[in-house]
Amino acid sequence: MQTSQRNQRLCYGSSSSHGEFPLATNPSIVLHVLTECCLDPQDLARLEATCSFFRHAANFTPDVTLSLSELAALDMCKRRAIFRPMTSEERESLKESCGGSWKLVLRFLKAGELCYRREKIQAIAGPGHSIVVTKTGAVYTFGSSSSGQLGHGSLDEEWRPRLLRSLQGVRIIQATAGVGRTMLISDTGRVYAFGKDSFGDPEYGGPGSKNINTPQIVESLNGIFVVQAAIGNFFTAVLSREGRVYTFSWGADAKLGHQTEPEDQKPQLLRGALENKPVVQIAAGYCYLLALTCQSTGMAVYSVGCGLGGKLGHGTRSDERWPKMIEHFQHLRLQPIAVAAGAWHAAVVSEDGRVCTWGWGRYGCLGHGNEDCELLPKVVESLQGVKAVHVATGDYTTFVVTDAGEVFSCGCGESSSLGHLSGATEGQANRHANVLRPELVSSLKQRNEKVLQISLTNSVTWNAHTFALCDSGRLFAFGAGDKGQLGTELLDNESERGTPELVDINLS
Repeated sequence: MQTSQRNQRLCYGSSSSHGEFPLATNPSIVLHVLTECCLDPQDLARLEATCSFFRHAANFTPDVTLSLSELAALDMCKRRAIFRPMTSEERESLKESCGGSWKLVLRFLKAGELCYRREKIQAIAGPGHSIVVTKTGAVYTFGSSSSGQLGHGSLDEEWRPRLLRSLQGVRIIQATAGVGRTMLISDTGRVYAFGKDSFGDPEYGGPGSKNINTPQIVESLNGIFVVQAAIGNFFTAVLSREGRVYTFSWGADAKLGHQTEPEDQKPQLLRGALENKPVVQIAAGYCYLLALTCQSTGMAVYSVGCGLGGKLGHGTRSDERWPKMIEHFQHLRLQPIAVAAGAWHAAVVSEDGRVCTWGWGRYGCLGHGNEDCELLPKVVESLQGVKAVHVATGDYTTFVVTDAGEVFSCGCGESSSLGHLSGATEGQANRHANVLRPELVSSLKQRNEKVLQISLTNSVTWNAHTFALCDSGRLFAFGAGDKGQLGTELLDNESERGTPELVDINLS
């Protein structure tokens, strides 16, 4: 009985302590413990559900009506660089869109951190050119510069990583690449673009489009704090700090829920189902867009655009002019935490480490052992024995990174971009073979490195190359390298590299 009373005093904050430390006498200490432990929003919610002490108003500023768990969540939000510059009005607006709770805001912020910039270092394998963002926010580019997409002021190819000096003093946190085009995002939410001066058709360029060979601020995005950008064919999309999605061009016939011309330079808010739902990640493929939302009921994926091959995931091949939720994840009892959009197929990683793929299965890129189309998300059964933490998709290729740092790949083996070697030496290997089910990339395994991130080319017109970023800070490259996009020199008779090669670059 005495033990029961003691537990009750500690839990409910009874003022009669009898030598025990009652919580109610100094809630500031409890708040300090909660915030320093950096509990997850789910943990804070469980505290509220199991103990009334954490549900009652704590009488703390800045809002005396907030409970301790809500105050702890708000405090943890304030510690995040993306949240600190927001005005009170912007914070309250974000809170409302997230469901009216600071715990939900914290979950939204943490989900975004996981999705659009998993690591503090980023390597992008673009179509014929490459971008590397270092830990300090410096940017290196190399490969083809046929449209000025390297940003060095010329159209010359670069075969080694070259520092983008014109942005020294600007800290870049995110990058994306399209055909002949590069976009960079700073820690202040500004967007820089160079290469083909077109938000509409980077594959071929729009009427009257020109080339920009040094980084230029996208003035039409002034007033929008951008955290991620995605370049798809015929359109570009950006994601704001508050979780809103804006798209440029390809609005003819309201293909993306708005009516604009291909050369339109003004961002249009993606309306419809996503208008009041906070988005944490976007991914663009060939004429379609995926958006991962963080709602009060959980995570959900929406798709919009071209449905060819079933890549929208709704059970049909029909196009969607407005964002539509992929409902099949509920049937699979799967909570998506990251999305990837290949040219013709898509993939997600779930909270429990499962991988789902859908869309056009040519060359085995879906990993289901065949080349069939899948109109609905389908779990990749051959990966059931591992826990996935990251997925990347390209033009008929898919890579999966596990929590152990191992890498699996499947799909089209052209350009040696899958990294599979079936023979004892590179010369004996059938490195161009297609792979119908995910196989361990043994050439990376032999490096004795833990891989954190994979990036691969997502273009229907360029041969693919692949980057593997390791927790040691080392970067490996393989695949097509005929324009210098691997960052390593090739022999005179070589156009690709079948085994991972260390890129000579300082990522710290």
